Amino acid sequence: MPFVFRQEFEVDEVCIKRAAQMILEAVQVVALTGAGISVESGIPDFRSPGGLWTKYDPLLYGTYEAFVNHPERFWEMAKELNPLLENAEPNPAHIALAELERLGKCRAVITQNIDHLHQRAGSTDVLELHGTHRSGHCTSCSRVFTLEEMKELSCGGDQVACCPHDQTSIKPDVVFFGEPLDSRVLSRAAELASTSDLMLVVGCSLEVYPAAALPDYTKRRKGRLIFFNTVSTHHDAQADLACLGMAGESLPAVVEAYKKLAGLS
Repeated sequence: MPFVFRQEFEVDEVCIKRAAQMILEAVQVVALTGAGISVESGIPDFRSPGGLWTKYDPLLYGTYEAFVNHPERFWEMAKELNPLLENAEPNPAHIALAELERLGKCRAVITQNIDHLHQRAGSTDVLELHGTHRSGHCTSCSRVFTLEEMKELSCGGDQVACCPHDQTSIKPDVVFFGEPLDSRVLSRAAELASTSDLMLVVGCSLEVYPAAALPDYTKRRKGRLIFFNTVSTHHDAQADLACLGMAGESLPAVVEAYKKLAGLS
């Protein structure tokens, strides 16, 4: 059974030291992050109370079929979603992972989030499994548009972003329900998980596949898992170490402890 610290929202020194030691011993570390890491930046989990899926039916607003048939529904939701994403700032957990990369310990960040906060925090190798809200493409001619361009390109009374060349709807580069993930991104994520001997799983419920299967790839190659979450889940049983608390507190503490062990501070 994994060691689990059960006093929520506090940094446990034993957990921090064990995590730091595991990072020190690892040859290649990879991080897998989910909605939980960005909650501390003010972005609610879509599925949590107050999240988008409590306001907008995902079957009507979040599926690929719904977008093709009624793109105006997505852009209606985007009026609320985009400012939320744009106004959010990287929190100490994002910054801690970026520092681990600068220290040569975190090979890459695999994220389910579309908010671009890892890049803004300084991480340079980020695999966005579910895409990004910061770009889009014409569903007809495939021309690429930035977020700023999409905001300015609307046609009709529904404020749907449209390609100026053929007046076809622009699809944001997020992965909708019923839409396959980018095979190149998923393939590299699987490769990283399979070749890493330590995975940091941060703010993930591990309920959404195929991302939820990535920790299994690491375990199969005899790698170890550290979970950082605010609450225990039934997935904790597969972790070698489960640290409960705010990732914005625990991850920076782990990085500082690692630097001391490695003689870097």
